[in-house]
Amino acid sequence: MTEAHEGHPGAYERIQSKTSLAEILETASEFERTARDFYRNLAPRVGKNIRWLVDELAAEEQRHYDLFRELARTPGLEAQLAEEVRTPPSNTRFSDHIHLPELGEHPDDQAILQYALGREKTAMEQYQSLAESAPEGPIRDLFVFLAKEEAEHKRELEKLYYEVVHSGGV
Repeated sequence: MTEAHEGHPGAYERIQSKTSLAEILETASEFERTARDFYRNLAPRVGKNIRWLVDELAAEEQRHYDLFRELARTPGLEAQLAEEVRTPPSNTRFSDHIHLPELGEHPDDQAILQYALGREKTAMEQYQSLAESAPEGPIRDLFVFLAKEEAEHKRELEKLYYEVVHSGGV
C-alpha cells in the first residue's frame, strides 16, 4: 500500500487525485491522525503556559479522527462512500500544512500558535469545500459540522494568539 499520511511527500498529490468519498474520508482521517500525533509528541516539549492548549488540540484531532473512522464503518453507507465528488480546489496553504514543521526541542509559544492557526484555517477551508461537493447525507453533515468546529477553533486560537503576542508572553 502506498503511503498516504501527512508529512509524506506524495500526500498532497494524493488528496488532489481523490475522487470517491471513501478515499477522501481516508485522507481526512490521516490528516487528523497525524495532527493528533504531532500535538501529542509536542506536548512534553512545550512550556506549562501552553501545554494545556497542545493537549486540547491533540484531543480535538483525536475526536475528529474518531468521527471519520466511525463514519467509514457505518453500515448502509457503501453506495455513498463510492460516489465520486469534486475535490477541494488546489491551494498552496493546504500543501504547506501537509508538511509538519520542525519546531525544535523547545518550541516557542508563538510558533506553536502560528502553526495551529494555519492548520485550523486549512482544515476549515477543506471541510467547507468538501461539504459543498458531498451529496446530501451523513458525510456532508460531518463535513459541515467539522467546518464549523474548525472555524470556532480558529477564532479561539486567534484570540489566544493576540493575548499571548500582545502581552509579551513569547
